[in-house]
Amino acid sequence: MLWEGGENVEFVRTGYGKNMVKVLYIRRQGRHHSIIELRADVELSLSSRKEYITGGNSDVIPTDTIKNTVHALAKIKGVETIEQFSLDLCQHFLTSFNHVTRARVYMEEVPWRRLEKVNKTQAAVFNIDEQQTQSEERLRKNTNGVEHAHAFIFSMETVRFCDVEQNRADLPVVHSGLKDMKVLKTTQSGFEGFHKDRFTTLQAAKDRCFCTSVYARWRYNKVANVNFDGTWKSVKETIIEKFAGPYDEGEYSPSVQKTLYDSQHLVLERLPEVEEIEIVMPNQHYFTIDMTKIGLMNKDEVLLPLDNPSGNITGTLRRKPHAKL
Repeated sequence: MLWEGGENVEFVRTGYGKNMVKVLYIRRQGRHHSIIELRADVELSLSSRKEYITGGNSDVIPTDTIKNTVHALAKIKGVETIEQFSLDLCQHFLTSFNHVTRARVYMEEVPWRRLEKVNKTQAAVFNIDEQQTQSEERLRKNTNGVEHAHAFIFSMETVRFCDVEQNRADLPVVHSGLKDMKVLKTTQSGFEGFHKDRFTTLQAAKDRCFCTSVYARWRYNKVANVNFDGTWKSVKETIIEKFAGPYDEGEYSPSVQKTLYDSQHLVLERLPEVEEIEIVMPNQHYFTIDMTKIGLMNKDEVLLPLDNPSGNITGTLRRKPHAKL
């Protein structure tokens, strides 16, 4: 049945924009250069929806203009962090166009890392045997390599992203995050005491490999005077710290859930500017290969990585609202 007019329907949400806008920003300070390469998705909502209803395009800011704006603001404003640049873009569209009611920017940073040369002293210390002295160990930790002035290497350790959304007359909401941070430890992990029914075949494990690809996304409770770089690095380091534990002995994980919660709790304890944090930790399994049929005893030395199926553990932790007097 075709409806005449639009009296029986209403818009829930509209938006349009430009995706995968790419920029490499180079900050040149004499011979020393710094870079940020980014990919941005920009979405706008307009006060009028006549472009949908009647096909009138007089209010539509072309998506090509949105792309050009990203490039132009990179030149005019510079790119200190992807979070600040996303804030600059939202502010531009909301202040430059009275009929833009909402701006949202999702941005990812390409993981470039400055090349670093390990000096001879550092390389020698890396090769010390198990009888190394405490002074040698301190030297290994404190010796820095020489950073290249303008050369970088693609380092897919993790991907940094942010998501900034602002409605007209409202403060922006800023999320930062990391994804695809794959970590593994070969011991100090188990899973026991779980609920069993007639379909349960999983055996309890006191010691197992623990591998996951971490996704984390956190919301700030303020946007002014935030050290976005410092906070991002602290969240990353905190998650790795709770996953791995002390470098000399590790830390036991009775479940992925416990490691996930401990990471979130420590982030909120350390970083007052973070209001809530979501973490996803898929449990990427490694199973010991049974070699008894070929006459070999495999003592958890040769394992089979399984891409799927995998467990998926997620949780979001936030600060409790302050009690109102």
